[in-house]
Amino acid sequence: MSASPSTEGRLSNKFSIKDMKGIIFDVDGTLADSFQLGFDATQAVLKQNGISPITPDEYHEGTRYTTPVRLARHAGLDSETQKEEFESAGAKLADEFDGLYVDLVNMETAAFFDGIPELVSQIPPNVKVGALTNACVAYAVAVLGTNGVSERFSSIHGADDVPKPKPFADGLFVCCEEMGLQPSECLYVGDSPSDGEAAHAAGMGSVGVLWGSHPPEKLAAAPFNVVCSSVVELTSVLSQSYAKSK
Repeated sequence: MSASPSTEGRLSNKFSIKDMKGIIFDVDGTLADSFQLGFDATQAVLKQNGISPITPDEYHEGTRYTTPVRLARHAGLDSETQKEEFESAGAKLADEFDGLYVDLVNMETAAFFDGIPELVSQIPPNVKVGALTNACVAYAVAVLGTNGVSERFSSIHGADDVPKPKPFADGLFVCCEEMGLQPSECLYVGDSPSDGEAAHAAGMGSVGVLWGSHPPEKLAAAPFNVVCSSVVELTSVLSQSYAKSK
C-alpha cells in the first residue's frame, strides 16, 4: 500500500497493510503525551537512590527498553559485566518507578496527543483494538482509563505480563490471541524502533510515528511499513488499512 497524495507516510518494506482486522497501539509517545511524567518520575527515583540525574535525550533513548533495563542503564550498570547487579538493581528501581508513575497518571500528565481521541473513535467497530507497552500493564490500563477509551480496547498488555518484552514478538502474539486474530491481520503502531522490530518479528504490519521519543533517522532504520509525521497522516494511513465490515 502506498500513502495517499495527501499524506507523507514513507513505505519501508513491501508488507501489505490493507484489510486489517485489528490495530494494536503502543502507549507512551504514540497515544499519550507523557514525556514529562516519565522523565520526572525517573529523575525522582534516581535521586532517592543516589544516582546522578539524566538528560532528556538519555531518557528518550532509554524508552526503547523495558523499565528495569532502562533504569539499570541510567544507573550506569553494564548488562554483560555486571549482569546480576544489573538485573537486581533494575528490578528494584522499576518497582519504585512503577509505584510512582502509575499513581501520577491524570489528564495533565498523560493525556492523549491532539487528534488521537478522534482517531480512536473513528476506528470502525468491526476492527478490534489492543495496546502493548514496554511499561507495566497497570500503567497502560491507567492511561487508557484516564483518557476514557478502555472499553474500546479488547487486549491491554505491558512488559511485566507477557513472556518477553519488545523487541520480541511475544506481547503482540498475546494481544492477537486475545483479539481472536492472526498477526497478519493486525497492524502495530508505535514510536520506537523496538515497535517496528517486534511487529516484524511477529509477521505483522507496522506504522511508526514521529511525535514520540525517537528521531526520524532511528525510525527510518527500523522495519516499519510506513512512518507518519502527524496524527493527520496516521489517520489517513489507518483509514486505508481497515478491513471492510461484512
